Amino acid sequence: MILTPTAIGHHIGGRPVAGQSGRQQDVFNPATGAITGRVALADAAEVQAAVAAARAAFPAWAELPPLRRARILFRFLELLNQHRDELAAMITAEHGKVFTDAQGEVTRGIEIVEFACGIPQLLKGDYTEQVSTGIDNWTMRQPLGVVAGITPFNFPVMVPMWMFPVALACGNTFVLKPSPIDPSPSLRIAELLQQAGLPDGVFNVVQGDKAAVDALLDHPDVRAVSFVGSTPIANTIYETGARHGKRVQALGGAKNHMVVMPDADLDQAVDALIGAAFGSAGERCMAISVGVLVGDVADRIMPRLVERTRALKVLDGMNRQAEMGPIVTDAARQRITGYIEAGVREGAQLLVDGRGFDGRSAGPGCDHGFWLGGTLFDHVTPEMSIYRDEIFGPVLSCVRVPDFATAVRLINEHAYGNGTACFTRDGHVAREFARRVQVGMVGINVPIPVPMAWHGFGGWKKSLFGDMHAYGEEGVRFYTAQKSVMQRWPESTPKGAEFVMPTSQ
Repeated sequence: MILTPTAIGHHIGGRPVAGQSGRQQDVFNPATGAITGRVALADAAEVQAAVAAARAAFPAWAELPPLRRARILFRFLELLNQHRDELAAMITAEHGKVFTDAQGEVTRGIEIVEFACGIPQLLKGDYTEQVSTGIDNWTMRQPLGVVAGITPFNFPVMVPMWMFPVALACGNTFVLKPSPIDPSPSLRIAELLQQAGLPDGVFNVVQGDKAAVDALLDHPDVRAVSFVGSTPIANTIYETGARHGKRVQALGGAKNHMVVMPDADLDQAVDALIGAAFGSAGERCMAISVGVLVGDVADRIMPRLVERTRALKVLDGMNRQAEMGPIVTDAARQRITGYIEAGVREGAQLLVDGRGFDGRSAGPGCDHGFWLGGTLFDHVTPEMSIYRDEIFGPVLSCVRVPDFATAVRLINEHAYGNGTACFTRDGHVAREFARRVQVGMVGINVPIPVPMAWHGFGGWKKSLFGDMHAYGEEGVRFYTAQKSVMQRWPESTPKGAEFVMPTSQ
């Protein structure tokens, strides 16, 4: 049976809005290759409408006491828990990641909402009595106004929730521009927020591509932009937004290394490398894409990695036995395949080649899906493109180094600094690794060290453009402006003009 693709539009001012620009993009089920939807691509006028709705809603929302804003988020939290599996299924249908992984994504998003529900405590300012004679001084944090989020395809629920729960809790209004590759979850989130009692216009969704992004960056009423995506685009958004006077938080790409020391528990290290490299088909900014094998551990671990990579259960994501699903688009599959070919040309040893994977083995109707098996390289060197570039696919490149110092230097010399890990039993090695490695998120015997909701997420070097990390207290600072107030009453004010700089006298 041939299904008619679903029309996917926007959510502006509290209601669904069909696209008016006339431009559309096909939405696919990556497992089958079938077109399941057509998403509208907004033009500048549609972005203007969303920003106008958010601007109109801002004064009343900002005036609402933080506790009352938190109560709406608590109701939203309850609805998220009720609809967790529904959202996960929507992710799998348009992204392709396995259902259990999608459930985990929704759960991590829920944790940010739980954090944001504590906003009354997080917005408390500082107060100092008698900073000078008869003068008191305090600080407060106030919302910015209309803020925007531009989010990637790989986490269509979790990454937007890195942004909007904290932004809304702080009193801002929000415009979300999700990826057009998997746009449906964003609209379901908008519906749940509305059911929770969020006033119309406080949260808006505009689907789109570069035209919508450019319109948000150009719009004078958008005070701040948060972005997650590739490094070249993050750099452009940071520069463009700053040029327009906006606060910008732009998280870019990654090339995450995992160091395996000779004393590591090899069973744990193999599990970690396989799960972190091939989970979500490697389409994570925190995926481990480089295994750094120290000393003789390489000869001991590589046969195990070969065996486990070949045994990966690559299936339709809704199959509960699946360990890895399809690639998100055919274009992404072709790009990843190109990197595998480059690795072979450049002299890396290809031990497991995922290009020969047959989609028919993934499940009924999957023969036209965007499939690729796990791929494993050995003897990779820093000059190779598969080492330098973010492949964003199920490709694990293994580099052999003689000692710990070389491993740390290798990581520190790489352009990216998002996440890293070290597997060892040696406490001194673990401590030195955490202190010396120039990376924003570090795991010790933890392969994917994504911080919890109250700690904040962000990398170093070309993995982050901007001064503040995502969510946590960093998010509160990003979505608010600090104001300092100094107060003195007439009874304590000295007579006469004061021509010197005030001091604490």
